[in-house]
Amino acid sequence: MKEFPATLGDLKRSGWRSKSVKDELRDNLLARIRGRSEGDLRDPLMPGIVGYEETVLKQLTHAILSRHDILLLGLRGQGKTRILRQLASFLDERIPIVTGSEVNDDPYAPISRYAKEKIAAQGDETPIEWIGRERRYGEKLATPDVSMADLIGDIDPVKAFHQKIGYGHEGAIQFGIIPRTNRGIFVINELPDLQARIQVGLLNIMEERDIQIRSFRVRIPLDILMAFSANPEDYTNRGNIITPLKDRIDSQIITHYPKNAEAAMAITKQEARIHTSGPQPVISDLIRLAIEQIAFEAREDKDYVDQKSGVSARLPIAAMELLASAVELRGLLTGEDAPRARLSDLEAVVPAITGKLELVYAGEQEGPANIARAMVGKAVRTVFHKLFADPYNKKEKQPEENPYYPIISWFEKGNTLTLGDRMTDAQYRRALESVPDIRKAVARAALDPKALEKEKADDTLHLEFLLEGLHLHSRLSKENLSEGFTYRDMMSDILKD
Repeated sequence: MKEFPATLGDLKRSGWRSKSVKDELRDNLLARIRGRSEGDLRDPLMPGIVGYEETVLKQLTHAILSRHDILLLGLRGQGKTRILRQLASFLDERIPIVTGSEVNDDPYAPISRYAKEKIAAQGDETPIEWIGRERRYGEKLATPDVSMADLIGDIDPVKAFHQKIGYGHEGAIQFGIIPRTNRGIFVINELPDLQARIQVGLLNIMEERDIQIRSFRVRIPLDILMAFSANPEDYTNRGNIITPLKDRIDSQIITHYPKNAEAAMAITKQEARIHTSGPQPVISDLIRLAIEQIAFEAREDKDYVDQKSGVSARLPIAAMELLASAVELRGLLTGEDAPRARLSDLEAVVPAITGKLELVYAGEQEGPANIARAMVGKAVRTVFHKLFADPYNKKEKQPEENPYYPIISWFEKGNTLTLGDRMTDAQYRRALESVPDIRKAVARAALDPKALEKEKADDTLHLEFLLEGLHLHSRLSKENLSEGFTYRDMMSDILKD
């Protein structure tokens, strides 16, 4: 175990040199970048942050190298808090402070009265302790009840009484969370929720780098990186960032949702908590893609979904967890050890959607559950178009030229197909295959037959996608039952009604 200097004299003899926290972050970031260029380029600067490599992380790197205070501005569920917490990984593993200091006093440049008096009395024998990164990172969620005493500090009558000092003595100060994070990183989440008068109290920290407490004439200089997160929706709904404070934040970085399905799937796979003690659900990439597409569809829907609120990345994460649980439950009921996820299992993800979509008036009138199911339908339809030809191809001169004609024709003759939630995977597949020529239709309609061959293990899912796609294009009717659903001819249903 490495031994660290225990006194100020030992620290001087060790050759250790202090540096500002922003210089420390900059040097450690540069060292990590050099390590990546000389070693494994796949090693991420911030593990677990996916889809931001060429946007947010690049801008964040520039900000740290420029020694800037930072504001991450973006809608909910874009990973702002996780990014800010990972800033601590760029701090030194340990740094020395004067033992017992409340504000992490640098032994070479103490700022508190306590540390100055201790060093003046003991000199090179002043005891030193080494603190890790966790002591140098502070975080506060901005709420309307946050006070200046919470952040900066206040006079503590009890402290003054026990030390037998007056209220005007510096020793009577009870430091807030920001001074206690001196020589580190302090983060305020949801900054617009902080009352304007409290934001004013941050101005000195941002520019002059000191704090003032009540009527004290003493100023205590701080060495600190200030970082904030904010949601643009909050500017109108709950508060705003006062202009002088916003002006003092050096870099404002705009976050965003995943720009493609691959990044979104990687995030969900990383974050979804799927730990089962029973049957292990098998979830194909097509199902994963459909779940991610739900969020993409909701972010594009302006008729029912309030786009100012955004659609959190937590939606597909929660949806994936619900889907896995539904498949696991079916495995328990059917006795299967590795049940496969089906399109019909997407009904289980509705509760993950209803609570995460902010709806406009028209959406409220339709109802959250109906909008959720509509988003699922849109997502499945989008994935269907990536797999199969359009059922309404106008270039076909004869109905028989349509690859779906044998399937549609079979249902037109009065045939129906009922699929149950309690069917085993084998029973489900046999039921789908009972539709004549359905596999030939899949092969004829496939946009890329080779892509389907790669997913041969999920060929049952291809059959299900084909029928559900025909339903979503109004070529087949679908009736939900208590434990399953039935496909039948659309025109027959219309005439019957």
